[in-house]
Amino acid sequence: METSISMADFYEKYQHENLNLIDVREVHEFQAGHVPVAKNLPLSTLEQGYKELNPDHAYHVICQGGVRSASACQFLSAQGFTVINVEGGMNAWPGQVE
Repeated sequence: METSISMADFYEKYQHENLNLIDVREVHEFQAGHVPVAKNLPLSTLEQGYKELNPDHAYHVICQGGVRSASACQFLSAQGFTVINVEGGMNAWPGQVE
């Protein structure tokens, strides 16, 4: 199942819940700054890397602006995962980064 969430709603959830967040940007982008709880799983390696994910968990997916995460959500949804695309991506992230 695939849905999306606004950054405002995601940020609110992030502050109150323990979320599974996948950042699908490339390694160098992730290293330049990411949401503290995010796990890096670049879109370019997702076809193999998704096997590390637990199909029993729901995942929020983020990228820089929302396009790559939408693609990742389509792919992961087709594999049977419950995924939520974070609209606006890191461009809209209001919090601190690591």
